[in-house]
Formats: sequence, structure tokens, C-alpha cells
Amino acid sequence: MTPEQARQFHDDVLWLVSQIPVGHVTTYGIIATLSGWPSHSRMVGRTLRYSPESEHLPCHRVVNREGRTAPGWSRQRPLLEAEGIHFLPNGHVDMRQHLWEPDIT
Repeated sequence: MTPEQARQFHDDVLWLVSQIPVGHVTTYGIIATLSGWPSHSRMVGRTLRYSPESEHLPCHRVVNREGRTAPGWSRQRPLLEAEGIHFLPNGHVDMRQHLWEPDIT
């Protein structure tokens, strides 16, 4: 990834996260794919964690593909529950009910 591609990836990730509607979640992998780099889901997480701009975005609406919340972020689940997101008995988000997969082509 060139520096220009990295900047574009960063901007795309932040824009996509800003579009996640209340009451829904999406995954790091979906964001990476929509950003044009399907194998870079971990980089999505790093972008959200280390970008000052993400402080004003609904980053709590991004979970892993199984619906698990970010380890070590104890506030994520309460933020999701406050938006009406349901969790399964195993502690994962009910992805069938809350997954947001935008059709951006």
C-alpha cells in the first residue's frame, strides 16, 4: 500500500464508520472490503484506534465477524445496548438482527 493509498484507506474507513446507522453494527472485514482492501480488517481496527478523528464517530458499532466486541473496551457493549442492539447468550451481538451491510457499488 502506497502512502496515497493508505491516506485514502484511512479516509474511506472513517467515512464508512460515520455511515453506520443507529441500532446496527458492521464488521472490520466489511469496512476493509468496502474500502478496497478486503484482507486489511486489522488495519481498520488500527485506524479507528489511532485516528483522533474517530473520537467523534460511532466506532462502537464496529465488531468482529462473529459479533464480538473489542477486547478491553468495557464501554462498547453498554453503548450498543443503549441503541437497542441485542446480544446473544454467548455475549455476541445478534448479527442476524443488527448487521449493516451497505450496498455501495
